[in-house]
Amino acid sequence: MSAAYETTIFELRRGYQANLARTGVALLAIGICLAHAGLFDAERLIEGGPALLGLLGEMTPPDFSNLVSWGKPLIDTLAMSVAGTFLAVLLSVPLGFLAASNSSPHPLVQRLARGILNILRSVPELVMGIVFVAAVGFGALPGVLALGLHSVGMVGKFFAEAVEHCDKRAVEAVRATGATPMQVILHGILPQVLPLMADITIYRWEYNFRASTVMGMVGAGGIGFELMASLRIMQYQEVSAILLLILLMVTLVDAQGSWLRRKFA
Repeated sequence: MSAAYETTIFELRRGYQANLARTGVALLAIGICLAHAGLFDAERLIEGGPALLGLLGEMTPPDFSNLVSWGKPLIDTLAMSVAGTFLAVLLSVPLGFLAASNSSPHPLVQRLARGILNILRSVPELVMGIVFVAAVGFGALPGVLALGLHSVGMVGKFFAEAVEHCDKRAVEAVRATGATPMQVILHGILPQVLPLMADITIYRWEYNFRASTVMGMVGAGGIGFELMASLRIMQYQEVSAILLLILLMVTLVDAQGSWLRRKFA
């Protein structure tokens, strides 16, 4: 057996042991988190079973007697998700290019743009919703602002990463013609990342529709407001009906998103 072969075997074994050790540490950390969260508290979980079954019993059968009155809140929720996604994309495109290392005009500008994206991403949309409800009042507008600004943090980050991973040879070819920085973006970068940006936008719209139902719970209107109202007066049969309606709408939105992705693929 040659020395090179023995060295290779030794390195493979050492790499395997290192990966095994890292996996063990990760599993230990996960186990500690599970224990801290109470998922190993079997007695508590067993005691909660009858209460959950009782609540499910009170929610059946679903009461659709107010179905007609839920039409406008559903439209408000859909409009909120579309408007919030549009606002997010409108702000994310320039921020994404400024945050990307290969399109930002200066490293300081890149760090500033990254910082803005991090701040917007770190504040939950629910907290933003509460703030905007206090600022502009009830209705769909605070929901749109909250969804849009929170989405900028994530959408802008994805846009920036897409720009950074584009083919550098195409960018250099455009730059070699003497193009200005804006022309490099328009002709060298944007054609490469536009399909991925469209894909990210559609995924975010699907997420925003789900999140817009939560916005209604803090006074931002939509079907979530109706859901919260039914919960407050303990009309659990209405709650189950609204949840089924939301499930149907989410399924339709997901199907529409899949169709749009096939069109843009």
